[in-house]
Amino acid sequence: MKLGTKVAAKPKPARGRPRDPALATRRREEILDAASQVFARQGYACTDIQVIADAIGVGKATVYRYFPSKETLFLATVDCCLRALHESVDAASHSVADPLDRVVRAIVAYLQFFDAHPEFAELLLQEHAAFKDQRKPIYFERREANINRWRELFAGLIADGRIRNMPVEQITNVLGDLVYGTMLTNLLAGRRGVFERQAREIVDTLFHGILSEGERARNPCTLGHLENFP
Repeated sequence: MKLGTKVAAKPKPARGRPRDPALATRRREEILDAASQVFARQGYACTDIQVIADAIGVGKATVYRYFPSKETLFLATVDCCLRALHESVDAASHSVADPLDRVVRAIVAYLQFFDAHPEFAELLLQEHAAFKDQRKPIYFERREANINRWRELFAGLIADGRIRNMPVEQITNVLGDLVYGTMLTNLLAGRRGVFERQAREIVDTLFHGILSEGERARNPCTLGHLENFP
Protein backbone atom coordinates (compact mmCIF):
# COMPACT_ATOMS: atom_id res chain seq x y z
CA MET A 1 0.00 0.00 0.00
CA LYS A 2 1.37 3.40 -0.99
CA LEU A 3 1.75 6.08 1.62
CA GLY A 4 -0.93 8.67 1.45
CA THR A 5 -3.46 6.30 -0.12
CA LYS A 6 -6.80 6.50 1.60
CA VAL A 7 -8.27 3.25 2.78
CA ALA A 8 -12.03 2.86 2.43
CA ALA A 9 -13.61 2.66 5.85
CA LYS A 10 -15.18 -0.68 6.67
CA PRO A 11 -18.92 -0.48 7.26
CA LYS A 12 -19.84 -0.59 10.89
CA PRO A 13 -21.80 -3.64 11.94
CA ALA A 14 -25.47 -2.90 12.61
CA ARG A 15 -26.34 -2.74 16.24
CA GLY A 16 -28.88 -5.06 17.75
CA ARG A 17 -30.39 -8.18 16.31
CA PRO A 18 -30.93 -8.43 12.55
CA ARG A 19 -34.50 -7.65 11.47
CA ASP A 20 -36.63 -10.75 11.13
CA PRO A 21 -39.41 -10.29 8.54
CA ALA A 22 -41.30 -13.27 9.95
CA LEU A 23 -41.22 -11.74 13.43
CA ALA A 24 -42.48 -8.42 12.05
CA THR A 25 -45.36 -10.20 10.33
CA ARG A 26 -46.26 -12.10 13.49
CA ARG A 27 -46.14 -8.93 15.57
CA ARG A 28 -48.39 -7.11 13.13
CA GLU A 29 -50.89 -9.98 13.25
CA GLU A 30 -50.79 -9.99 17.06
CA ILE A 31 -51.53 -6.28 17.14
CA LEU A 32 -54.43 -6.61 14.71
CA ASP A 33 -55.88 -9.55 16.62
CA ALA A 34 -55.72 -7.71 19.93
CA ALA A 35 -57.07 -4.54 18.34
CA SER A 36 -60.13 -6.33 16.97
CA GLN A 37 -61.04 -7.51 20.46
CA VAL A 38 -60.37 -4.20 22.22
CA PHE A 39 -62.07 -1.98 19.63
CA ALA A 40 -65.12 -4.26 19.56
CA ARG A 41 -65.36 -4.24 23.37
CA GLN A 42 -64.57 -0.59 24.12
CA GLY A 43 -65.50 1.20 20.91
CA TYR A 44 -63.24 3.19 18.61
CA ALA A 45 -63.56 6.51 20.44
CA CYS A 46 -62.95 5.05 23.90
CA THR A 47 -60.03 2.78 23.02
CA ASP A 48 -56.56 3.72 24.22
CA ILE A 49 -53.69 2.24 22.22
CA GLN A 50 -51.99 1.41 25.52
CA VAL A 51 -54.71 -1.15 26.24
CA ILE A 52 -53.96 -2.89 22.96
CA ALA A 53 -50.25 -2.81 23.69
CA ASP A 54 -50.81 -4.25 27.16
CA ALA A 55 -52.91 -7.08 25.70
CA ILE A 56 -49.90 -8.46 23.83
CA GLY A 57 -47.19 -7.39 26.28
CA VAL A 58 -45.46 -4.68 24.25
CA GLY A 59 -44.93 -0.97 24.64
CA LYS A 60 -47.18 1.62 23.09
CA ALA A 61 -44.34 2.72 20.82
CA THR A 62 -44.22 -0.77 19.30
CA VAL A 63 -47.84 -0.48 18.20
CA TYR A 64 -47.19 2.95 16.70
CA ARG A 65 -44.16 1.59 14.87
CA TYR A 66 -46.52 -0.64 12.88
CA PHE A 67 -49.54 1.67 12.81
CA PRO A 68 -48.81 5.41 13.09
CA SER A 69 -52.25 6.39 14.44
CA LYS A 70 -55.31 4.90 16.10
CA GLU A 71 -57.32 5.55 12.92
CA THR A 72 -54.77 3.70 10.80
CA LEU A 73 -54.84 0.75 13.19
CA PHE A 74 -58.63 0.65 13.34
CA LEU A 75 -59.08 0.72 9.56
CA ALA A 76 -56.35 -1.90 9.13
CA THR A 77 -58.19 -4.07 11.66
CA VAL A 78 -61.45 -3.78 9.73
CA ASP A 79 -59.66 -4.58 6.47
CA CYS A 80 -57.96 -7.60 8.04
CA CYS A 81 -61.31 -8.94 9.25
CA LEU A 82 -62.82 -8.58 5.78
CA ARG A 83 -59.88 -10.33 4.16
CA ALA A 84 -60.43 -13.20 6.58
CA LEU A 85 -64.12 -13.23 5.61
CA HIS A 86 -63.25 -13.41 1.92
CA GLU A 87 -60.79 -16.24 2.54
CA SER A 88 -63.38 -18.21 4.55
CA VAL A 89 -66.09 -17.82 1.91
CA ASP A 90 -63.66 -18.63 -0.90
CA ALA A 91 -62.31 -21.71 0.88
CA ALA A 92 -65.83 -23.04 1.42
CA SER A 93 -67.10 -22.42 -2.10
CA HIS A 94 -64.39 -22.20 -4.75
CA SER A 95 -63.96 -25.96 -5.29
CA VAL A 96 -67.71 -26.69 -5.47
CA ALA A 97 -68.52 -27.76 -9.02
CA ASP A 98 -72.19 -26.82 -9.31
CA PRO A 99 -72.68 -23.02 -9.41
CA LEU A 100 -75.91 -23.07 -7.39
CA ASP A 101 -74.28 -25.23 -4.73
CA ARG A 102 -71.41 -22.74 -4.71
CA VAL A 103 -73.84 -19.95 -3.88
CA VAL A 104 -75.32 -22.00 -1.04
CA ARG A 105 -71.90 -22.80 0.42
CA ALA A 106 -70.92 -19.13 0.22
CA ILE A 107 -74.04 -18.02 2.12
CA VAL A 108 -73.47 -20.59 4.86
CA ALA A 109 -69.77 -19.67 5.15
CA TYR A 110 -70.58 -15.95 5.33
CA LEU A 111 -73.10 -16.31 8.16
CA GLN A 112 -70.95 -18.88 9.96
CA PHE A 113 -67.95 -16.52 9.87
CA PHE A 114 -69.79 -13.72 11.65
CA ASP A 115 -71.44 -16.18 14.02
CA ALA A 116 -67.97 -17.24 15.10
CA HIS A 117 -66.65 -13.65 15.15
CA PRO A 118 -69.41 -11.26 16.24
CA GLU A 119 -66.72 -8.75 17.17
CA PHE A 120 -65.99 -8.32 13.46
CA ALA A 121 -69.60 -7.33 12.80
CA GLU A 122 -69.29 -4.84 15.67
CA LEU A 123 -66.28 -3.27 13.96
CA LEU A 124 -68.30 -2.70 10.79
CA LEU A 125 -70.90 -0.74 12.74
CA GLN A 126 -68.18 1.25 14.49
CA GLU A 127 -66.53 2.16 11.20
CA HIS A 128 -69.80 3.53 9.87
CA ALA A 129 -70.39 5.52 13.05
CA ALA A 130 -66.87 6.93 13.31
CA PHE A 131 -66.12 7.66 9.64
CA LYS A 132 -69.48 7.95 7.88
CA ASP A 133 -68.75 11.51 6.71
CA GLN A 134 -65.16 10.82 5.69
CA ARG A 135 -64.97 7.68 3.59
CA LYS A 136 -66.85 4.82 2.00
CA PRO A 137 -67.02 1.80 4.34
CA ILE A 138 -64.32 -0.77 3.68
CA TYR A 139 -66.99 -3.49 3.65
CA PHE A 140 -68.58 -2.07 0.51
CA GLU A 141 -65.23 -1.39 -1.12
CA ARG A 142 -64.37 -5.06 -0.63
CA ARG A 143 -67.79 -6.16 -1.84
CA GLU A 144 -67.45 -4.19 -5.06
CA ALA A 145 -63.94 -5.52 -5.62
CA ASN A 146 -65.10 -9.15 -5.35
CA ILE A 147 -68.55 -8.95 -6.96
CA ASN A 148 -67.64 -9.58 -10.60
CA ARG A 149 -66.95 -13.28 -10.18
CA TRP A 150 -70.41 -13.75 -8.67
CA ARG A 151 -72.01 -11.77 -11.45
CA GLU A 152 -70.22 -13.97 -13.97
CA LEU A 153 -71.51 -17.03 -12.12
CA PHE A 154 -75.12 -15.84 -12.30
CA ALA A 155 -74.70 -14.80 -15.92
CA GLY A 156 -73.62 -18.38 -16.67
CA LEU A 157 -76.68 -19.75 -14.88
CA ILE A 158 -78.90 -17.46 -16.95
CA ALA A 159 -77.20 -18.61 -20.15
CA ASP A 160 -77.78 -22.23 -19.13
CA GLY A 161 -81.46 -21.55 -18.47
CA ARG A 162 -81.18 -22.47 -14.78
CA ILE A 163 -82.45 -19.13 -13.51
CA ARG A 164 -84.69 -16.66 -15.28
CA ASN A 165 -83.29 -13.90 -17.44
CA MET A 166 -82.80 -10.83 -15.25
CA PRO A 167 -80.01 -8.30 -14.55
CA VAL A 168 -77.17 -10.00 -12.71
CA GLU A 169 -76.57 -6.77 -10.80
CA GLN A 170 -80.06 -7.10 -9.37
CA ILE A 171 -79.34 -10.64 -8.20
CA THR A 172 -76.02 -9.81 -6.52
CA ASN A 173 -77.33 -6.58 -4.97
CA VAL A 174 -80.37 -8.27 -3.43
CA LEU A 175 -78.43 -11.32 -2.26
CA GLY A 176 -75.59 -9.20 -0.87
CA ASP A 177 -77.97 -6.94 1.03
CA LEU A 178 -79.90 -9.95 2.31
CA VAL A 179 -76.93 -11.70 3.91
CA TYR A 180 -75.48 -8.39 5.16
CA GLY A 181 -78.77 -7.49 6.80
CA THR A 182 -79.06 -10.93 8.36
CA MET A 183 -75.55 -10.61 9.79
CA LEU A 184 -76.26 -7.21 11.35
CA THR A 185 -79.62 -8.34 12.70
CA ASN A 186 -77.92 -11.30 14.38
CA LEU A 187 -75.47 -8.93 16.03
CA LEU A 188 -78.05 -6.43 17.24
CA ALA A 189 -80.52 -9.10 18.39
CA GLY A 190 -77.81 -11.18 20.08
CA ARG A 191 -78.55 -14.25 17.97
CA ARG A 192 -75.91 -16.97 17.90
CA GLY A 193 -75.78 -20.46 16.44
CA VAL A 194 -78.67 -20.05 14.00
CA PHE A 195 -76.70 -19.48 10.80
CA GLU A 196 -77.49 -22.90 9.30
CA ARG A 197 -81.24 -22.38 9.64
CA GLN A 198 -80.95 -18.86 8.33
CA ALA A 199 -78.94 -20.00 5.34
CA ARG A 200 -81.60 -22.61 4.51
CA GLU A 201 -84.34 -19.99 4.75
CA ILE A 202 -82.45 -17.52 2.57
CA VAL A 203 -81.77 -20.15 -0.07
CA ASP A 204 -85.34 -21.45 0.00
CA THR A 205 -86.83 -17.96 -0.37
CA LEU A 206 -84.27 -16.87 -2.97
CA PHE A 207 -84.47 -19.98 -5.14
CA HIS A 208 -88.19 -20.75 -4.85
CA GLY A 209 -89.79 -17.40 -4.03
CA ILE A 210 -92.91 -17.00 -1.90
CA LEU A 211 -95.61 -17.12 -4.55
CA SER A 212 -97.15 -20.45 -5.43
CA GLU A 213 -96.97 -21.68 -9.01
CA GLY A 214 -100.71 -21.11 -9.26
CA GLU A 215 -100.42 -17.51 -8.12
CA ARG A 216 -97.59 -16.78 -10.53
CA ALA A 217 -99.61 -18.26 -13.37
CA ARG A 218 -102.85 -16.51 -12.32
CA ASN A 219 -101.38 -13.05 -11.83
CA PRO A 220 -98.03 -12.69 -13.65
CA CYS A 221 -98.29 -8.89 -13.55
CA THR A 222 -98.24 -8.61 -9.74
CA LEU A 223 -94.77 -7.09 -9.68
CA GLY A 224 -95.73 -4.69 -12.43
CA HIS A 225 -97.57 -2.61 -9.85
CA LEU A 226 -94.18 -1.65 -8.40
CA GLU A 227 -93.64 0.57 -11.43
CA ASN A 228 -96.40 2.85 -10.14
CA PHE A 229 -94.65 3.47 -6.83
CA PRO A 230 -93.42 7.07 -6.42
